Amino acid sequence: MKVSAATMRRSLSRLTHSHFGLRNSSFFSVVDSELGLTNINRHNLDKMMYATSCVNLSEDPPKENCVSDMLVDSFGRMHTYLRISLTERCNLRCHYCMPAEGVQLSPNPQLLSQNEILHLASLFVASGVNKIRLTGGEPTIRRDIDQICLQLSNLKGLKSLAITTNGITLARKLPLLKQCGLTSLNISLDTLVPAKFEFLTRRKGHEKVMESINAAVDVGYNPVKVNCVVMRGFNDDEICDFVELTRDRPINVRFIEFMPFDGNVWNVKKLVSYSEMLDTVAKQFPSLKRQHDHPTETAKNFKIDGHVGTVSFITSMTEHFCAGCNRLRLLADGNFKVCLFGPSEVSLRDPLRQQASDDELREIIGAAVKKKKASHAGMFDIAKTANRPMIHIGG
Repeated sequence: MKVSAATMRRSLSRLTHSHFGLRNSSFFSVVDSELGLTNINRHNLDKMMYATSCVNLSEDPPKENCVSDMLVDSFGRMHTYLRISLTERCNLRCHYCMPAEGVQLSPNPQLLSQNEILHLASLFVASGVNKIRLTGGEPTIRRDIDQICLQLSNLKGLKSLAITTNGITLARKLPLLKQCGLTSLNISLDTLVPAKFEFLTRRKGHEKVMESINAAVDVGYNPVKVNCVVMRGFNDDEICDFVELTRDRPINVRFIEFMPFDGNVWNVKKLVSYSEMLDTVAKQFPSLKRQHDHPTETAKNFKIDGHVGTVSFITSMTEHFCAGCNRLRLLADGNFKVCLFGPSEVSLRDPLRQQASDDELREIIGAAVKKKKASHAGMFDIAKTANRPMIHIGG
C-alpha cells in the first residue's frame, strides 16, 4: 500500500512534537553534527529524511498560514520572515562584524537551547511566518545545526529554511543539511584575493569558502547567493570580478553597502553607494537589466545577457527598503528585535523559562511588533546610535 507524504509526516510528528511544538528525541541522536553520518545506514537515514524534509514533501505542500495580528505592525506590514541567530560564536573575526579586541560573548546558559528555539519558531510559524533564516555568529559551528534544520523543516506552514554562513565549514556539512531540509543559502565572501581575505577576517580560509560555493552549486542550490560587503579602498576594485562569478554558474552575487555597527569603525568614506556600484557594473556589462522585485525584497536585482546567474544590490544606507520590510529577528540570547538598526530589544527567553504561556509570549511579541517604526534612522544617526555588534545581532 502506498503511503502518502502527508501520512508519513503526521506519523513522524506524533513522535517528535510536544504540546507546544517540537522537542528533542532519540530519533535525532543518530545524526552526528560534526562527523556526518556515523553508526547509521545511509539508506535508513534517507528514508527518515524523506519523512521530514520540506524539499521532499513538495507533493503535499503546506497550506499558507493566515498572518495573525501578532505579526502586523501599526503600518500594516506583515512580518512573515524570521531570522534566528543560533550562536554568537564565529570562526572568523571580520573587521566590519566585530572590533579587533573581539566581543564579550553571552555565557552558554544564557543562550537559547535547541528546544527553546524550536518552541519559539513553532509559535512564529503557527502565527504566519513562512520563512526562517539561520544566522550567527557562524551557525554551522553549532553542533546541533542539522537537528535544528531537521525539526524546523517539519513545521507545517514553513516554506523556506535558509542559512547565512561564512562557508568555512559548510562544504562537508552541506549534503546532510540539505537532506535535513535546508532550502537556500547565502555565503559571505568579500574578496577573491586570499591575502585580502586573511587581512579582513584575521583568519585563513579563502580556499574553504570557494570550496563551499562550488559544493553548493554541485548539490543543486539555485541560486547560490554570495554576499559581498563593498568597502572603498579594500574590495571596490573587485566588483566586476565578482560579477564574473555569475557568467557560467547559478550564482547571485549580492553587493551590500557598508553598514555601521558597534565596534566596526564605520566611516562614510568607506561607503560605496549603490549608484556608484551600479555604474561600475553597467560600464563593463552594458546589457545589465533590472528585474521585477517582490515588494518585500531587500535587494535590487539585475540580469546580464548571457549570464546564468544574477547580480543584486543591498542598499540599506542610501535607499532603504523599510516600507516593505517583513523581517523579525530572534537573537541567540533569546532577545527579540524588530529592526536591524533599532536598539530596542525584548527578551523572549526569560518569560519562556518562567513558564509563560504561548498566549503571553504572543502578547510580548505583538507589542514589540506594534512599536516598530516606519523606517530606520539615516546612516549618520545610525552610526551614533548604540546598537550591538553584528555578531551579537546575527547576520
